[in-house]
Amino acid sequence: MTSPALLVDVPRDENITAEVMRSLHIPKGVRRVLFRTLNTHRRLMFEKEFESSFVRFMLDGAKWLVENTDIKLIGLDYLSFAAYEEATEMHKLILEQRDIIPVEALKLDDVEVGVYSLHCLPMRLP
Repeated sequence: MTSPALLVDVPRDENITAEVMRSLHIPKGVRRVLFRTLNTHRRLMFEKEFESSFVRFMLDGAKWLVENTDIKLIGLDYLSFAAYEEATEMHKLILEQRDIIPVEALKLDDVEVGVYSLHCLPMRLP
């Protein structure tokens, strides 16, 4: 899949709540958004141990996204876009209500905010 994607910066020390989603002012019609968070600044993708305090989507943020945007793909800079204890409910919300594709484990170091051509290739598994 190749398509344009908007990279946005999430305010540091903030999970992605409805308030944060409103503050990002993502234009209508944008369908793919990559969220750079404190996870990138903390370099969590380079750590060997899982960090449970990662920045993630909160249920109200995901609900706001589903109800107020045209987004069909979200990307986040850690191993999950949802907290473990909310993962089932979060996946139901974005997959069943809007069929939004989550892309996780993005390394967004040294990438400027802006629009990019996004290439998502399937992972080759044995």
